Amino acid sequence: MKNFKTLSKKLVAGISAVCMLSFVLSSCLKGSSSNTPTPPVALLSVVQDSPGQPALDFSINGNRVNASAINYGGFLDYFQAYAGQRTFLFSKNGVGTTVLSDTATLKQNVAYTLCLVNLPSTPQFLLLKDTIAQPASGNAALRFVNLSPDATAVDFAVKDGDVFVANKSFKGFSTFKPIIGKSYSFEIRKAGTSTVLASLSNVTLNSGFVYTVYLRGLAAATDATKLTADLITNAHPSYN
Repeated sequence: MKNFKTLSKKLVAGISAVCMLSFVLSSCLKGSSSNTPTPPVALLSVVQDSPGQPALDFSINGNRVNASAINYGGFLDYFQAYAGQRTFLFSKNGVGTTVLSDTATLKQNVAYTLCLVNLPSTPQFLLLKDTIAQPASGNAALRFVNLSPDATAVDFAVKDGDVFVANKSFKGFSTFKPIIGKSYSFEIRKAGTSTVLASLSNVTLNSGFVYTVYLRGLAAATDATKLTADLITNAHPSYN
């Protein structure tokens, strides 16, 4: 989670997880007192929502980023990563067996979320561009992302209220939309129906904060991989 203190004209700062390991030299930027020019950077967060995966490690260009294993439903908060073409790799924690590796280009002064999704037999990456702006007074901002591979299209709605985001299939997502800052109960419904697939009860959206709700899991499951909704804070106001 980060605040809106300006790092550059386009990049928000106040990162709570900058440089998660001191040895991540080519992926995560460390502070320096030298006069060496600072290379261009982006912000990256990571979400592990591939149901059935074991504990994993995450690396960029061969350098591990996580300090502890990333379990299903876990995430890494924003950290600085060098801009340009990067190689992302998930591997089995403590074993090193590759789960998924692919390349993507990170642009300078842009924030992203990288999601590991789909079943272990067919893992995929979903790279989201996090276009984050501080909400207007009294409002929060909320995005919805459907990361369930078998839930079909869904609606994200306020309980007993209106649909906030409609008809999002697997890997579908909304923009960050304004919403009044207060407490809510939300429902994720089968698109176009009142059938509730997952819910979030009595959650508080604070004014000035930016959030994402992720739907993860399997519609057919009854274990820990069943459909679940997670609320993650992307950014918050700067108080200094």
